[in-house]
Amino acid sequence: MPVHSQQAKQQSLTQGTAANMDTTMDETTPAENSESPLPEAQGTAKPEKKEENFFVFLIKLVLIVAVFRSFLFSPFNIPSESMLPNLENGDYLLAAKWPYGFSSYSLPFSAPLLPNRIWPGQPKPGDIVIFKAPPDNETDYIKRVIGVPGDQVQMVGGQLMLNGKPVPKQKVADFEVAVTPNTHCFLPQYEAKNAAGAQVCHYPRFRETLPNGKSYFVLDLAQTQQDDTAPFVVPEDHLFLMGDNRDNSMDSRFPAIPGQGIGIVPQENLVGRATIMMFSTNGSAEWIKPWTWFTAARWNRIGTTL
Repeated sequence: MPVHSQQAKQQSLTQGTAANMDTTMDETTPAENSESPLPEAQGTAKPEKKEENFFVFLIKLVLIVAVFRSFLFSPFNIPSESMLPNLENGDYLLAAKWPYGFSSYSLPFSAPLLPNRIWPGQPKPGDIVIFKAPPDNETDYIKRVIGVPGDQVQMVGGQLMLNGKPVPKQKVADFEVAVTPNTHCFLPQYEAKNAAGAQVCHYPRFRETLPNGKSYFVLDLAQTQQDDTAPFVVPEDHLFLMGDNRDNSMDSRFPAIPGQGIGIVPQENLVGRATIMMFSTNGSAEWIKPWTWFTAARWNRIGTTL
């Protein structure tokens, strides 16, 4: 009897323990089920937060780029040979936006947000400037400042005259430039071959030195109509601008006609001052041939200051 009683008691305890385990499992299951939706809820919320952060980042990036291009530096490319020998077709440069102040032309798409030029600065003779070309004031041009307000500018037999005095012009070694897809000789008489047998153009080159000491190279290729002009007097808040390639530049020597001459340019049209060369290409690159992106580059011109 005691043995049976002890066995019965042990069996009862075992059954009780099992019952307790069942009860414990039943009690913990709802808790686990109640917590399981939380990770799913968090998982659906995170992508929305990431998506929102991406758009905020995008807006900030656009604003930073707009501010940088409007008030610090902006890239420009040279599409012609009017500034040879100093700038070549295919050059890409950075223009500083602050030296001459800021106007609507400083902003992307010339947004009309600034009614007048603020913090204006006076360009110096010899500066290379980017500006909106008159008369439509839409296309970016690049030329060198020759005359500032009050100056008298004239060309006589290919000689630059400033305030009645000839600007010193010294003959130096000819300028040689390779014939490439974006660069061709002005006239057949300037076609030649270099020591390696490659096609080049040889141009007569001169050094001009303005009264303020600014010195630069120019090309004088032939006797042309723009070698002789009437005297121009530069009005207040205007500039007389010329290309360094004197016989292949439609500049302030010609009246302002869309796509041709620019006349005497209002300083209000200034966009920036050319500062440094960031890239240059001879025009032979092809998108479908990535190796030509490197072979077309004029590596010796990159980093040149202007």
